Amino acid sequence: MPQLSQIPEIYASQLFWLAIVFALIYFGIGKAMVPKIERTVEDRNARIAGDLAAAEAARDAAAASDAAYESGLEAARATALGTLSKAKDKATAKSEAEVKKGDAASEAKIAEATVRIEATKTQALGEIEAETVDAVQDIVAKLSGVKADRASVAQQVKAALANG
Repeated sequence: MPQLSQIPEIYASQLFWLAIVFALIYFGIGKAMVPKIERTVEDRNARIAGDLAAAEAARDAAAASDAAYESGLEAARATALGTLSKAKDKATAKSEAEVKKGDAASEAKIAEATVRIEATKTQALGEIEAETVDAVQDIVAKLSGVKADRASVAQQVKAALANG
């Protein structure tokens, strides 16, 4: 078979060209493409590292800003509570002063009213006593026909009113 006798000659030249093509591809990719790919990977890694560092710095800045905000908020809250406490104390003192002033005015009015009531009561009792003396004199005069002495009738009326 003549095809089988040509195999060593054909394979030898094909293996030679195969080795040359593989060598060209190896050196072409190894010397031209690999450095570009490595440079791209290094650039990408550097950019990722830079982005991570920037993100870390931003997170630290945000944490510092948040801490400053919280401390400012706490300071404002403390100031507001202090102001509120002062205002509350001031309002309480003012209302207590007004209540005391009102109590003093009420006490004065009550004392004045008590004096007036006592004076009116004394006057009314005096008038009742005088009217009673007159009525008793008239009754004694009508019933017995004798005119009673005003002083003795007044003394008897006072005794009767005192005993109740």
